Amino acid sequence: MACADVDPGRAESYRAAFSYQRAYTDAFAMIQAERPDAVVLVVPVERTCEMGAAILERGIPVLIEKPPGRTVAEVDRLIAAAATGNRSGAPVPHQVALNRRYAPLVRELRRRLETVPGPPQHLRYTMVRVDRRDPDFSVTAIHGIDAVRYLAGCDYTDVRFRYQEIPRLGPGVANVFLDAVMASGATAHLSFCPVAGVLVERAEVHLHDHTFFLEVPMWAAFDAPGRLQHLHRGTLVEEVHGQPSAPFEQGGFDAELAAFLDDLQANRFPAPDLRAARQSVAVAEAIRAHADRFA
Repeated sequence: MACADVDPGRAESYRAAFSYQRAYTDAFAMIQAERPDAVVLVVPVERTCEMGAAILERGIPVLIEKPPGRTVAEVDRLIAAAATGNRSGAPVPHQVALNRRYAPLVRELRRRLETVPGPPQHLRYTMVRVDRRDPDFSVTAIHGIDAVRYLAGCDYTDVRFRYQEIPRLGPGVANVFLDAVMASGATAHLSFCPVAGVLVERAEVHLHDHTFFLEVPMWAAFDAPGRLQHLHRGTLVEEVHGQPSAPFEQGGFDAELAAFLDDLQANRFPAPDLRAARQSVAVAEAIRAHADRFA
């Protein structure tokens, strides 16, 4: 229908690229004029809470780009806005764009974990990037934090953090390592190395007699189009290769938007919602604060 950006040139180029009918420089003027059935909110994280709350308070369903706020307090404000924006008493439908949950190979791993006996014993998630000198990498690390919760099927109960700071590359640049215990009793190790030599995301899940190796194909990464391997007692029993499709399909971006719209059309509440994303934000907030422990 329409798109908005505070920069008129970007708004118009986006409109032309994606065949929107109109472009605006004021998001709320657009909402008032167009009366959309739903909104996709992709703004700097500093604006997410303010704008997301205003949209939810108007009763408009919204897909919120990750992270849905910098802090748990901001997430709670959004949850409250969703609760008050719907006259029926039910929360306004919304979804948080944690796209790893919709990446085809990640979803396939989750499906297969539900078919093997016993719960996961240990999970490992590695996120490596090239020259990402962000002073706050937690806004990207939240993807790995959330992916482990999704694959484990439960929350963290205890997380300990270690930071390997690299000040010569800029303020806040650091490798970050998490050692965690999940509510199921499984353990997890997460590594975030933003200034290494390759773009990869990889996961391992170990169960009794079973191990899964996953190469997550994010943004045409080194491992693209990705691969999932299932080993049983030392033998490779199955290998699934990702489809050589566009990066936005391999990474789950296309599927998460389709799921959001399909759920709205079918009167289902989308997932993950703000409550489901809350702990992922809490752990990311702990990284931003250079905490030693989250429990």
